[in-house]
Amino acid sequence: MESLVAAVRCGANAVYLGTKEINARRGAANFDFDELEKAVDYCHARDVKVYLALNILVADGELKAAYDTVKTALTLGVDAFIVQDLGLAKMMKNHFPTAVLHASTQCSVNTPDGFKKLEELGFTRAVVPREMSLDEIKEIRKSTSLELEAFVHGALCMCVSGQCYLSSMIGSRSGNRGLCAQPCRLAFSADGSKSCDLSLKDLSLIRHINELSKAGVVSLKIEGRMKRPEYVAASVTACKKALNDEYDNVFESTLKSVFSRTGFTDGYLTGKRYDMFGTRQKEDVVSACDVLKELSHLYDNENPLVPIDLEFSCKEGERPCLKATALSKTVTVYGEIAQKAINKPTTAETVGIRISKFGNTPYKVNKCDVSIDEGLIIPASELNGMRRQAVEELMKCERPGVYCVEYDEKPAQRSNNTDEKYYTARFLDPESIPDRHPFKRIFIPVWCNDEDFIDNRAGVEIPRGLFGMEGELKKRLERLRRIGVKNALCSNLGAYKTAQEMGFRIFGDFGLNIFNSISAAMFNSPIISFEATLEQISKINADDKGVIAYGRLPLMITRNCPIKNHLGCSQCTGKLTDRKGFDFPVLCSKYPCVEILNSTVLYMGDRQNEINADFLHFYFTTESKSQVEKIISSFESGAPLDEKYTRGLYYRGVL
Repeated sequence: MESLVAAVRCGANAVYLGTKEINARRGAANFDFDELEKAVDYCHARDVKVYLALNILVADGELKAAYDTVKTALTLGVDAFIVQDLGLAKMMKNHFPTAVLHASTQCSVNTPDGFKKLEELGFTRAVVPREMSLDEIKEIRKSTSLELEAFVHGALCMCVSGQCYLSSMIGSRSGNRGLCAQPCRLAFSADGSKSCDLSLKDLSLIRHINELSKAGVVSLKIEGRMKRPEYVAASVTACKKALNDEYDNVFESTLKSVFSRTGFTDGYLTGKRYDMFGTRQKEDVVSACDVLKELSHLYDNENPLVPIDLEFSCKEGERPCLKATALSKTVTVYGEIAQKAINKPTTAETVGIRISKFGNTPYKVNKCDVSIDEGLIIPASELNGMRRQAVEELMKCERPGVYCVEYDEKPAQRSNNTDEKYYTARFLDPESIPDRHPFKRIFIPVWCNDEDFIDNRAGVEIPRGLFGMEGELKKRLERLRRIGVKNALCSNLGAYKTAQEMGFRIFGDFGLNIFNSISAAMFNSPIISFEATLEQISKINADDKGVIAYGRLPLMITRNCPIKNHLGCSQCTGKLTDRKGFDFPVLCSKYPCVEILNSTVLYMGDRQNEINADFLHFYFTTESKSQVEKIISSFESGAPLDEKYTRGLYYRGVL
């Protein structure tokens, strides 16, 4: 609450916050419902909106709790909801038609078609990825009528939001579930030197605020829910200064002192991505001590930002009346009947001064009209009491009525036949596809040669990261359609919409983060998130659902290559090594993202009967053709793998 107060008093127009369970900062000191009520009342009395963050993946067994949270929040007056899970968003629109939805950056949408799809799904605002350049944001602005919101200050993840599985695979703490342990801040080195090649500096686009505004961004977002109130106060104040052309090097230095990782970066927005890496140093920590006390004074007192109109009248023999209007709400209070003055009567000027004293309240007088008959006296205590009563009445929150459709707690479950599974596969390298194989569907990356698609009768896998490349993608897909490619494997909303409109038969890939029955039903033959347990997967009611049963799982995609940054492409080692000596392959592509793979392969060949799904998907990356043939043989015989492997998260799950 102290951070919320700091944000409001320093001039934030809206705050976003989480409840105790369903939000992307579950480790923060979040709000219970009583605290949420107080927060909403506090903000609304000061013309500040409240957005509730529900931006995590939600399992079937959690949808009822999510429904209850939304219903309570709407009853308390929450203005909008920040959402990642597409199934949750659909449930909300079906059950709460008036709920306002903002698409979280965790939705991993990075193309014009993706933002169009968000609009079709009922979102009114979307947070653009932090990895986008200014030109890419402009491209999005031209494609949609959605409001666009952009992060302008705060921590930067190395991975594209919503596509990071590093924390969950290493320690079962998932960023998609709000409990990221930030292992990327630890040593992952391109040369074995224990350098932190996945740790980025903090983002700061405060000097680019006017450029963002011209590009069509309507909301500037500060990442601060795990930060102390002094940080919140400083960053909000910095943005306000920039909007008024008052932001200077002195205050930027203060902002760096309160928290940074050897400075700030604007590399994604400008496209200059060569100096973006940094870690929290002792000097960074020490410098904060000198500025925290000073910054705490930024939110000592109320910031009178709410205009109030006053109308006072007092006639002989009648009770004095004060009408106060603020934020389209008018209240009327009365005092005791005024007496005839013996010596010094109360003047209109005196009344105006008394009723305009709104110190330590959010109000500032916009207009004050006073009418009082001559010869009357009104005690100062009476005028002060009328003013205080008016303030109390104005600050009372009215609870909105909520229309909702009751939640069906027992959706019908489809019984999957686990004994008749079929196999599908994606191959990074077409050369590794065996001449004979058991796969019903094969997919290879969009950049492969035409002959590879024709010779293998393969479908096209569309990359998860398509920043600024939708036009080029469409040209390539049109070519593939002409040579007979019919199937497309899609890992994000943009790719799904693009391929569908171009006439491909589309299939949902793991990058869609499908975690419940509602989201699974939105896509054809969906591959369920590998962050779900086998038990959770078995409860997902969807036609033709799949599970990744083999592969070196992709833990990150990033627009900034950690090896190129540290060593340069000429000395590429093709891997990162963590502090325990495990190697994580790093793969380049012809599209603008680098993929970081898990150190060991996932293998479920000897546990196939425990997987309640229609098909098993193989994710081939670095394997040779002979290795692929060996894997297929192991699956067909149900034998254990004779090398090191993992069961992933299918049994241990994520928190």
